[in-house]
Amino acid sequence: MFQIGGLIVFCGLLAHTTALLDTLPLPLDPTLLLEGTPAQDLSPTDLARSLTDALSTGLLSEGLLGILENLPLLNILKTGGGTSGGLLGGLLGKVTSVVPLLNKIIDMKITNPQLLELGLVQSPDGHRLYVTIPLGITLNVNTPLAGHLLKLAVKLNITAQVLAVKNEEGKIHLVLGDCTHSPGSLQISLLNGFAPLPVQGLVNGVSSILNQVLPGLVQGEVCPLVNEVLSQLDVTLVHSIADLLIHGLEFVIKV
Repeated sequence: MFQIGGLIVFCGLLAHTTALLDTLPLPLDPTLLLEGTPAQDLSPTDLARSLTDALSTGLLSEGLLGILENLPLLNILKTGGGTSGGLLGGLLGKVTSVVPLLNKIIDMKITNPQLLELGLVQSPDGHRLYVTIPLGITLNVNTPLAGHLLKLAVKLNITAQVLAVKNEEGKIHLVLGDCTHSPGSLQISLLNGFAPLPVQGLVNGVSSILNQVLPGLVQGEVCPLVNEVLSQLDVTLVHSIADLLIHGLEFVIKV
């Protein structure tokens, strides 16, 4: 009887203890304490993906799409290059003289700006990264010649070189190197059907202007933004990538 009674008491205490444990919070996952920073054992592909995701998020949060939407293309067209003069003004002057229909454009607006999926490659020596920033916009051109709104789809790539450097205090950080428009990446197509003559000449003229001025405008606006985003990246991510770049170790497998 004593053994049976003791067993019953023991089972009761065990059940009570189990119930108490069920009400206690579980211990935090150590990786959650560093939320927003990559784990130390990330694979090379994951580390590269973390960088492109962080850059995309940073560019969007810093207002990249608003910058694209407000590029002053019409002002440049109407002023024949504005006060910039030099190569830009000369090129625009030639374009508008060859295609005088461009002077009849009433309005030109950028809509639907997009940041497409970033690409990432590593230099052969392993010490540099090249980030491809693909951008897409829809250009609405209003002119009485067309009889309707012309919509042009425009895509181009900005290539940003990323380097790892140490400052005088020995702190490691990522900096922007060369930042350029990729030659031949500008693609322009008509979205709303085919354009009859003389509208086709107008479309060709707009395409010529975009080929001359849009890459430079975007480069001048986007590249400083990339540099700003690099300076705000998570410290742990920066150190993980910079350490590999400084030692020339390959970590970009596929993004």
